[in-house]
Amino acid sequence: MAKQKDNKKVIYWLLTGCTLLFIMVVVGGITRLTDSGLSMSDYKLITGTIPPLNEAEWQEAFALYQQYPEFQKLHSHFTLSDFKGIYFWEWFHRVIGRLIGLVFIFPFIYFLVTKQLTAKTIKKCFVLLFLGGFQGFLGWYMVKSGLVDMPDVSHYRLAAHLTTAFITFSATLWVALDLKFPDRKPIDKNFRNLIGVGYVILIIQIIYGGFVAGLKAGLLHNHWPMMNEGKFIHESAYAMEPFYLNLIENPSGLQFVHRTFAYVVVIFIGIIWYRAKQMKLTMLQSNGINGLLILVGVQFLLGVLTIIYGVPLWLGVAHQIGAFFLLSVMTFTLHRFSR
Repeated sequence: MAKQKDNKKVIYWLLTGCTLLFIMVVVGGITRLTDSGLSMSDYKLITGTIPPLNEAEWQEAFALYQQYPEFQKLHSHFTLSDFKGIYFWEWFHRVIGRLIGLVFIFPFIYFLVTKQLTAKTIKKCFVLLFLGGFQGFLGWYMVKSGLVDMPDVSHYRLAAHLTTAFITFSATLWVALDLKFPDRKPIDKNFRNLIGVGYVILIIQIIYGGFVAGLKAGLLHNHWPMMNEGKFIHESAYAMEPFYLNLIENPSGLQFVHRTFAYVVVIFIGIIWYRAKQMKLTMLQSNGINGLLILVGVQFLLGVLTIIYGVPLWLGVAHQIGAFFLLSVMTFTLHRFSR
């Protein structure tokens, strides 16, 4: 019979998955910022794990890439050496995705066979399995959108791919925390719900981060706190008709929403912190609340610097990592106030 708390091996397994998901998000960010995502124009689950190993295979991969819009419209000047540089990041990104699948499935089967999982944990793991599979599908679906007419992937699909990765990580971390802290205690539901609203607000901001990345809107209006020309909102941010398109398809409008909504995230986390300081907290709850305040400040600063300096690679990746850590601590904090 499985133990009530499952066991430490299961927790370590889930946290290993969280670590790999973090690495995948970082590599995904590098892949996006280096325009590497469309370098592999086909999808082969098994053989695609092995990169080209000789000159003939590299020439074949490069010839395939030359058939698609990104090469024809943006990278027609690329040599084979240039192609190898972008190919690596997309290949590495896909390999990590496959590794995550293997790291999840085989230990899961082992824990099932050896009956080291409770029925409740098994159900949660099936949800994680679905999320992981759906994330892989969205990656393929995203790349497919950039192989037809335009040399860029759909910003909707990119945002979905990015957000699902964050949610898959958060769900995996939540299950690990359930096993680490199985005991339930009375909670303040109103405060728990306040953190829940903050969680939703943060997810919305992450979605808009995906939109901004997908349309490369961070390359516009590289000023702060004004967009440019001394204007808090530039007229290009509301130039589309009908108006709602400015909120989902206008690069200037998307940047305005993302940079302005950052204030909402900061203020809301500040409210959570202020409310929490009036409560009697455990050490872990206090650490979570303080971590939120520190990380949202760091993330806001990274966002400002990313805009001002025109999204250099290291700042773009750092900003994405900041969002990842902020969501991680938000997940941990919500869990500690839900149990």
